[in-house]
Amino acid sequence: MSYSVGQVAGFAGITVRALHHYDEIGLLAPGERSHAGHRRYNDADLDRLQQILFYRELGFPLEEVAVLLDDPDADPRAHLRRQHDLLTARIEKLQKMAAAVEHAMEARKMGINLTPEERFEVFGDNDPAQYAEEVEQRWGGTDEYAESRRRTARYTKDDWKRVQVEADAWGERYTALVAAGEPPTGEPAMDLAEEHRQHICRWFYECSYELHQCLGGMYVSDERFKAYYDSMRPGLAEHLQEAILANAVRHAA
Repeated sequence: MSYSVGQVAGFAGITVRALHHYDEIGLLAPGERSHAGHRRYNDADLDRLQQILFYRELGFPLEEVAVLLDDPDADPRAHLRRQHDLLTARIEKLQKMAAAVEHAMEARKMGINLTPEERFEVFGDNDPAQYAEEVEQRWGGTDEYAESRRRTARYTKDDWKRVQVEADAWGERYTALVAAGEPPTGEPAMDLAEEHRQHICRWFYECSYELHQCLGGMYVSDERFKAYYDSMRPGLAEHLQEAILANAVRHAA
């Protein structure tokens, strides 16, 4: 039994483009070809694809995945044990992050005139008031902070829902982009980095390209921001930082 590239993409929840890319770099070459030369994937290919997707979900670069899977001394059961251990570690990390949400209600409000129940409903575990005191200490004297306070003080519950829906939609698209193996210096990644900057400009303050690069650096250097973006997909924080830098360079050119 063999399957077309479109069928396999549907099974695995990835794009045909990603499968073509895996073939081009020698990570997953289909075991068969049709009379017309089209890719056909057999059961062994599907087993390998499953391993690839496991490792990708765990944040391994494609080059490292190839080395792991092509090791002649590797036992398939060893792959599963390694993946189980890594997934268990991630679950523990996410549980710690979830526990932190319990303390969000104690955070000071940052111009968000919602009840605690509404804040949890709107923001979930991404409550912008969580680090309000630290934000004020670090940026309280800047024009951007004052502008953000002025704008957000007027926002209603529906406004905040729109902010969060927009952010969630962007996050889903950026996660899919990283999962598909798109480079941070490519046009799709730079375009989403620009959307990220425009989201800040639209809802909070005028975010220059220089300031956006500073934020990108913070997403990697501050473990809390890094944990937030990497919770979408491991390695996403670094990917976004590089895309932000590339987008700024593109704009300057």
